[in-house]
Amino acid sequence: MNFLTKDKVVDCLTCWFGAGALPGPRGTWGSLAALPFAYVIMLLGGAEALFVSSIIVFFIGIIVCDLYVKRTKTKDPSFAVIDEVAGQWLGLVTVAHMSLFYFIIGFFLFRFFDITKLQPAKRLEALDGGLGIMADDMIAGIYTAICIYFMQIYIPQIYQIEQNLINILF
Repeated sequence: MNFLTKDKVVDCLTCWFGAGALPGPRGTWGSLAALPFAYVIMLLGGAEALFVSSIIVFFIGIIVCDLYVKRTKTKDPSFAVIDEVAGQWLGLVTVAHMSLFYFIIGFFLFRFFDITKLQPAKRLEALDGGLGIMADDMIAGIYTAICIYFMQIYIPQIYQIEQNLINILF
């Protein structure tokens, strides 16, 4: 008996280990599921490792989503949340100091940009197969990273407030 088939591996990666199979807002579940991985990757290898991981997952996502849509004959299945993972990770690469606050802000910014599909994300979403599924989320990730970068420059007090709260609580 073969428990690890190609289709099972594709499904597991496409839905990011079950996050895309949860009821409700699947894209939100996918983005949330990306956060602990992002934290560990940044902790172990920094922003550079998270950036590289995002790009690797992007290319893996193109392949597995393409296989999934061909097999199921669907265009952009809500089950597929590996795109949220790659995009969410890309959106967090500019977070400095492993800030929990900016991880939370990054989550909400990414969800906003992913849902609103500002150009060119809307145009890229129309591409066929895995590339169409993955590309718009990478644009949302770029928009998120830019926002976080400028927030840290122009509102640096946010990090100090976070640190003061941590000192008070712990």
